Amino acid sequence: MYSIILIAIMSLVTIVIRFLPFIIFAGKKTPKFINYLGDKLPYAIMGMLVIYCLKEVNIFEKPYGIHEITACVIVILVHIWKRNSLLSIGIGTLIYMLMV
Repeated sequence: MYSIILIAIMSLVTIVIRFLPFIIFAGKKTPKFINYLGDKLPYAIMGMLVIYCLKEVNIFEKPYGIHEITACVIVILVHIWKRNSLLSIGIGTLIYMLMV
């Protein structure tokens, strides 16, 4: 019963958080600051994730970060080629996993 109540509360909080902006800004023009955050945050979050994933790579010990650097280069090249984030991240992840 505890698990069911916990899942119900987490679901309710998630739903409220998702719909709160629509309730607050209903019929109003969205503030410029919110639009700015919507434009810039996805790039900032992706940058943070890259730093988080590469923070413990030691380029001075074997395998010298070759797997990670290769995967990053492949992600960049596929993204430049196809302009598709999911495809580039998926292929980069697949190549990394095959190398490791």
